[in-house]
This record gives sequence, C-alpha cells and structure tokens, in this order.
Amino acid sequence: MGWGSLLSTLLGALIGVLSTLAADWSRANRTRRDNDQSVRRQLYADYLAALAQTRNLLRLAARSRSASLEERARKAVEAFRDGNAYELRYQIALVAPTAVVEASTTAFRALRDLRDLIEEGTTHTEQNYLDLRDHWEDRFAELRTTMRSDLNGAGD
Repeated sequence: MGWGSLLSTLLGALIGVLSTLAADWSRANRTRRDNDQSVRRQLYADYLAALAQTRNLLRLAARSRSASLEERARKAVEAFRDGNAYELRYQIALVAPTAVVEASTTAFRALRDLRDLIEEGTTHTEQNYLDLRDHWEDRFAELRTTMRSDLNGAGD
C-alpha cells in the first residue's frame, strides 16, 4: 500500500469523524435551545397565571364594600403573598432576556401599586383605582407581547 492510499484513508476517516462530531454538536445545541425555550415557555405561563391570580384576588378585595378598611387591606396583602408572583419573578430574572425582565418588573410594580392603593382603602369604583387598573392592564399586555416575542425568537 502506498502513501497516497494511506493518506486518502486517513483523510476520509478524519472527514467522517469531524462530520459526525459537527452533526452531534449541532443536534446537542438544538436540543439545548429547545429545552431552554420549553423551560421559559412554562415559566412565562406560570408567571402570567400568578399575576392574573393576584390581580383577581386584588379585584375581589377592592370590591368588598362591606368589609372594613383593615379587612380589605389584609386581603390585598394576602393576594400578593398567596399569588406566588414574587417567587416566579425571581426565576424570570434568572432565565429571561433583558426585555422580558424589564417588562416583568414594570408589570409587577404596576400590580403592587394597585395593591398599595387598595390597602389605603380605595374601592373599585374610585377613579384613581380605575386609572391604576388600566395602567396595570397595559403593562400586563406589554409583558405578554414581550414574552411572546422572546419565544418566537425575537429576544436578545
């Protein structure tokens, strides 16, 4: 066997091994990206559900006309505690791109401002409640749009 045949065989084997490694690396990257996106999708859904649940509990507290101010304030505080939004917000900060984290923080703060207003005794019919509720709804819509954009591949 001549040197040419030996070199051709070695070169062919090297090309085969490199092709296999490149394909495996590409497949592993794709799998990791798919897994990362799946984790983000589930976390985003859980966080949006937690914010919506918290908002609903705040709405109920603001509508409790027969309840005392202290009782409405207690319900507002409990809504935030029981809603699980705090915990999920920190998870968002760990895995989401900057745009989602910023939108998450803005929406969370708008909801917290609504809670503070209810704690102060404001009810669901007062204009400052209605204004803050609308502000929250706008921030919540922006958060959903930003999350959707990230999941569709437009994130950073």
